[in-house]
Amino acid sequence: MTGVTVGIVGLGLIGGSLARHLAANGSHVIAWNHRPHPYEQARRDGITCVDTLDELASARPQLIVLCNPLKAMPDMLSRLAPLIDRGTTTLTDVGSVKGLVRQQVVSAGLGDCYVGAHPMTGTEHSGFEASDPGLFDHALWAITVDESTDYQRFLTVARMITEGCANRCIVIDDTTHDRAAALISHMPHVVATALINELTDNPDRNIAAALAAGSWRDMTRVALTDPQRTRAMVDEDAENVQTLLRHMADRLTRVADALQHGDTQAIGTFFSHGQPFRDYKAACTHDTAATRITMPLEPASWRSQLLQSARQGEQLVALRGDMRAVIERHPAVSV
Repeated sequence: MTGVTVGIVGLGLIGGSLARHLAANGSHVIAWNHRPHPYEQARRDGITCVDTLDELASARPQLIVLCNPLKAMPDMLSRLAPLIDRGTTTLTDVGSVKGLVRQQVVSAGLGDCYVGAHPMTGTEHSGFEASDPGLFDHALWAITVDESTDYQRFLTVARMITEGCANRCIVIDDTTHDRAAALISHMPHVVATALINELTDNPDRNIAAALAAGSWRDMTRVALTDPQRTRAMVDEDAENVQTLLRHMADRLTRVADALQHGDTQAIGTFFSHGQPFRDYKAACTHDTAATRITMPLEPASWRSQLLQSARQGEQLVALRGDMRAVIERHPAVSV
């Protein structure tokens, strides 16, 4: 990605880390933030900072990455819509919810130049001062596409990920992404918050807090995130999260009943049911030499090819020319 100009809108934890990572890897990064306080440090990191979105769009970046909060997305899109050169600039984002963002992009009249993206990285902290280019080391991204996604624009985003960031990606649709993100991110944030709420309300809270060690730390880390940020993330994927929480509540009720009644068989089944995931994690630990294959991509079926690849546990690690994807095979959860 050397010589490519990437525009970053929003220099928070993710936007700042991405901008610093891309700049360190040879991309020309131009950034705008709603407040200029990160600019001094960002400029020292090789990032060109501008005062207006007009200046950012006037640089005609090949790619603009929206790293602003999701609640600000409609405003950002309406401001960018008259400024973007749609012939040269592709639009993507880093939001944790994809279906809603695509709807907002289409409503702003920018659907033809949009490809969704979501880097699976982050910390419980926020702001440019918490940013770290190392946050994107070895990161996996989801790229989200639909039947209208332009292939060349997909390539622009995929190359930013695989070349500009030296990262990997999977290609999925918005609905699948949002269900999966609810399962592995949004719902766990609610569960972690429920745990710290339970401790807060417990009369033995101070004894428990003093005794808390690794298990508690690992299960509650994300509950230390700014609660307004977590609430916004969960609200934006509310339908999927509430469905999962009801499934989880039912599962916990059943194990509570089994414990109450001494149903040892049901208790044993509860603790053994997830063995396929334990096997998967063990296989990943020992997966030191993943197999790579080159997949020719067909103009008429590239979306379905890459969607099927993702469902098989495969990851896109590089592009060879315009029509060949280097795919890495990884262990899968087998039930």
